[in-house]
Amino acid sequence: MNMPAQGFAPPAAASLSLGVVGNCAFSALIDPHGRVVWSCLPRFDGDPVFHALLGGDDAEQGAFAIEIEDLAEARQRYEPNTAVLVTELWDRHGNGLSITDFAPRFLSRGRYFRPTQLVRRVRPLKGAPRVRVSVLPRFDWGRSAPTITSGSNHIRYVGEQQTLRLHTDASISHVLAREPFLLVREHNFMLGPDETLESGIGDTARHFEQETLSYWRGWSQRLAVPLEWQDAVIRAAITLKLSLYEDTGAIIAAMTTSIPEAPGTQRNWDYRYCWLRDAFFVVRALNSLSEVGTMEDYLRWLSNVVMGARGGHIQPLHGIGLERELPESICDTLPGYRGMGPVRVGNQAQEHFQHDVYGNVVLAAAQAFHDQRLLHRAGRAEFEQLEAVGERAASIYDQPDAGMWELRTRARVHTSSALMCWAACDRLAKIAHTLELPDRATHWAERAATMRERILRESWSEERQAFAESFGGRDLDASVLLMVEVGMIDPMDPRFIATLAALEKHLCDGPYMRRYEAADDFGKPETAFNICTFWRIDALARTGRADEARAIFETMLAARNPLGMLSEDTHATTGEMWGNYPQTYSMVGIINAAVRLSARWDTVI
Repeated sequence: MNMPAQGFAPPAAASLSLGVVGNCAFSALIDPHGRVVWSCLPRFDGDPVFHALLGGDDAEQGAFAIEIEDLAEARQRYEPNTAVLVTELWDRHGNGLSITDFAPRFLSRGRYFRPTQLVRRVRPLKGAPRVRVSVLPRFDWGRSAPTITSGSNHIRYVGEQQTLRLHTDASISHVLAREPFLLVREHNFMLGPDETLESGIGDTARHFEQETLSYWRGWSQRLAVPLEWQDAVIRAAITLKLSLYEDTGAIIAAMTTSIPEAPGTQRNWDYRYCWLRDAFFVVRALNSLSEVGTMEDYLRWLSNVVMGARGGHIQPLHGIGLERELPESICDTLPGYRGMGPVRVGNQAQEHFQHDVYGNVVLAAAQAFHDQRLLHRAGRAEFEQLEAVGERAASIYDQPDAGMWELRTRARVHTSSALMCWAACDRLAKIAHTLELPDRATHWAERAATMRERILRESWSEERQAFAESFGGRDLDASVLLMVEVGMIDPMDPRFIATLAALEKHLCDGPYMRRYEAADDFGKPETAFNICTFWRIDALARTGRADEARAIFETMLAARNPLGMLSEDTHATTGEMWGNYPQTYSMVGIINAAVRLSARWDTVI
């Protein structure tokens, strides 16, 4: 007869203090007590077989927990410069254990080995702690429980669409029954596809761990990091790398869906797809650290998008397998983060016209024409493909669209969209010059000059003494700060200085910056949008206010969770993280700010 496990605490409340493990094929989010609360399989946008982050009828379902009886203390850290997460759990008697979590990734037989497999290695640290292992996946967004079968060293979780297999050298009986047992030796848990292992469980897990540690350490070693804030930059870079779906080259905006931008607002969106805008900023941030492999992977994906458009409309996001249709629906089986639904699957924004996308395409590809380190440097053929994108940008830059904030019920000629269309033409002129095509360079330079003059004239609001969010408008929007970031205007131009002052007055809550001041479909924004705060940091640094920029950057670093990651939004009053997690845009901001503000290496060597 099983005795009740009185000493095991109920699951911790949902939060975004989560570790991230992955291998550029899938990811898993792990709470401070070592509980896997979110993992979509077989890929980022798949079925969340572990969905406890978004709740359910039973708080213990949809999670993979390794618990210690009489928990007294939990500590969590990454192995330095890796994506290998270590959680230590200690009981009130002084017994302790460690959980090492990772997804295997390393070079094998001339290619990257990245199975859809989560490895969890559990070791006693002191004494013989009493533990309980609960592996409770669900399928079809929590609607169905798996059929369970088992063998001598494995458990199969069978669903209609996929079957998972857990290999373990722990007692199968204890795992199936969730029976507590004394941890007196190492145990390994390897959850993945319904396939057999080629060698022993313990030997395989140990080999995978060592090879994965070696991969990430080597990858991090090759980064050209700034002198200051190196830990923050390396963690941000690894997180961005984990957001790459290497099979196709797509880069997801975040690993979650439906974490509200602010409590109780219904601003809940599915970010598990590839936005061309977000992906460009990811590529540029990693390029600034001399990590160009992600760009090369992404350009494979982007080339397919461009060829599929054939010079016409390019939608702002696609599925990570290049899916064009991402119909948005409401999941009625999960209550949402802290009960704050709805849980959305898919994203209606794939239907939008967002004209900044054309600039994002050209900007993402531009370095490939200038960087001689690349294995596949772009040339004349790729330039001709991008020219079709540029022609589209030049023809629609002054037409209304949904804008980069994806407004669902309002269309205007957004300054940020026109700006990025200009950037497409400006960069095409530079590419043509590199390719020694003087006629094309002149053509695109003239187009860019005409567009620039009109954008600067029509977006300027004399009333507000600032560049406004739209042509002829008066509302303020943080996205106009990108004018300096992409090189349209000199940062010391009096109009930009005045714009920055207006934005600071009307959009800032202390160090934090909101996206815009006008109400949208859900009212006025309540939380600060992290990337906007980082745009402000960049603008301050460029305009000679470096001390202020550094102070705000330190505030943003303090706003990260204990593992060094940010979500999309920060509540200016409580400091709490909101929005999907981890947000690539926010992690990009950490890298950009550190590179911009850091002292030079030659000051210490």
